[in-house]
Amino acid sequence: MNLLLKEIRHTPLLWLLVFVPVVIILEQMMPHAHTLLFVLAVVAIIPLASLLSHATEAIAEKTGDAVGGLMNATLGNLTELIIAIAALQAGEYMLVKASIAGAIVTNSLFMLGASLLLGGLRYPTQEYNRAGGRLYSALLLMATIALLSPSAIADLDFAGGEIAVQRLSVALAILLMAAYGLSLLFSLKTHKELFASVNHGEAAGPVLPIGIALPTLLGVTVLVALVSEIFVESVQKAAETLGMSPAFVGFIVVALVGAAAEMAVAFSAARRNRLDLSVSIALGSASQIALFVAPVLVLLSYLVGPHPMDLQFWPGAVTMVMIATVVTCFITNSGRSAWFIGALLLFIYAIFAMTLYMIPPGSHGPV
Repeated sequence: MNLLLKEIRHTPLLWLLVFVPVVIILEQMMPHAHTLLFVLAVVAIIPLASLLSHATEAIAEKTGDAVGGLMNATLGNLTELIIAIAALQAGEYMLVKASIAGAIVTNSLFMLGASLLLGGLRYPTQEYNRAGGRLYSALLLMATIALLSPSAIADLDFAGGEIAVQRLSVALAILLMAAYGLSLLFSLKTHKELFASVNHGEAAGPVLPIGIALPTLLGVTVLVALVSEIFVESVQKAAETLGMSPAFVGFIVVALVGAAAEMAVAFSAARRNRLDLSVSIALGSASQIALFVAPVLVLLSYLVGPHPMDLQFWPGAVTMVMIATVVTCFITNSGRSAWFIGALLLFIYAIFAMTLYMIPPGSHGPV
């Protein structure tokens, strides 16, 4: 515990942890100050993400980059899942679908691109195990095809079309979860030797003992969940005040805030030439969102939502996810990277963000 407190004292970013109790208390005292709560919730999640990164680094040192990346992606996606469940209960299906598509695009373009850029600024050329990148890219491609299917039949005019889309969405959800389970079996059990790290890069310096890292992961995850609930309750009203559409909030804002924990670890790993860990976190998180989180939300909508949610996204969202997936397939095929590749990924992400902000999808689209 002393080591953890010492880490907090010597890391200025972690001083922002003071905003965690502040936003929780303020939410009780001023529940209608939505814009203020929104800003404070974002600020509070940043140091929690940093602290989560320190604990995850300790786990990765013991388990290797593949398992460490999977664990970080899973814990990081818990934030997106909590946000999406709260939105489901409120019937904000546009926000839910935008956050799903946005998380896939943000992780595969922004997080991966920024990791390649930050690592490339320090090392002229970086290498990573391309088998992992190929696996995640293949999973993303399959998931994108699954997202295209409900949209393809949505325009067909036949009796019971809406029910057919819902049934198809449930069937696809089960299929995607099965594929995700088999991918874990393949990468962590039957063919785990294919996904060994190319190198371990620089050491992270002193890391937390495993006995401190695990309780820290648990405690920080609980705090992230609490702050995320406040974020969800305030984000819609704050977005209206700031002139942002629900699609932009879900696709950009929720995705970036939800991925803060994973980004902290991915960026740090890239700067230490551990690009395998960065790629595992970025693409592993994107594939987990597509093959596990999205299907779970479809099934949960039958329990907590006002009506069932399907996998029919507006055309622009599917197009952006498809482009991100194709770009990822090209990028990860070589197993080598430089800073300019990361910059190109960030430019593509910026194009998507500007398009959504200036030309939001119409309210008549599927929700």
